[in-house]
Amino acid sequence: MEKKEDMASISPVRLSYDSKFKFLCHKGVSCFTKCCRGINIILTPYDIILMKNRLGLSSEEFLAIYTEPHILEKTDLPVVTLKLLDDDRKSCPFVKDDGCIIYEDRPTTCRYYPLGVATLQHKEGADDKGFFFFVNEPHCRGFEEDREWTVSEWRRDQGVDTHDDINETWTDLVVRKRSFPPNVKLVEKAKQLFFMVSYNIDKFRAFVFESTFLERMDIDPDEVAKIKTDDVALLRFGVNWLTDVLFRKSNLEKSE
Repeated sequence: MEKKEDMASISPVRLSYDSKFKFLCHKGVSCFTKCCRGINIILTPYDIILMKNRLGLSSEEFLAIYTEPHILEKTDLPVVTLKLLDDDRKSCPFVKDDGCIIYEDRPTTCRYYPLGVATLQHKEGADDKGFFFFVNEPHCRGFEEDREWTVSEWRRDQGVDTHDDINETWTDLVVRKRSFPPNVKLVEKAKQLFFMVSYNIDKFRAFVFESTFLERMDIDPDEVAKIKTDDVALLRFGVNWLTDVLFRKSNLEKSE
């Protein structure tokens, strides 16, 4: 296997679910935790749920402390990235020299590393064969290890398949908006709804249970009971609801 310095000069090669590669990250490699510095991580809805619950914070508190808002390129949709520390290495707030303090609940992007995803549509078993590539960072020594994986094996081992499954409908929503002409944008209220459902799950729960929302919706009582306490169930419910309402004509505006 080529060393990372050599690979960094090579254009990305498309990898499928069956593609094989050698990689292993552990405390014994000289570059341990370097990949957690100077990073740009867009957080998914499930990432927020895992991390805010791990830290015992409300989603509102987590967003204020640990994230920065952005508009996702080509979609006009609001997203959040992980806010880095203001140190000389621009470190992830959860990384220490001996590793990640929230490793079991780390974001999806961290789980994929050293792989990147070239398309938002990356559900195994779909019509396409996937489009993954190596994140070629010259400092990485994990590629010098002998542990071999297929992309599918890596996704299962790192729990990425679970993350992708939970985020699937949300991802489809983002892909759908990306297909719109650049001059067709969401009205501000629609963007706020997208952000609330996607990232501020506690605020969305209050919106559902402390307004007339349930009076206006025909929802099975068992589902109502579940979304009252289960963040993932509420996220799935919310994204399905968004899919129905987000792209209605009243929520879109066309610029010249």
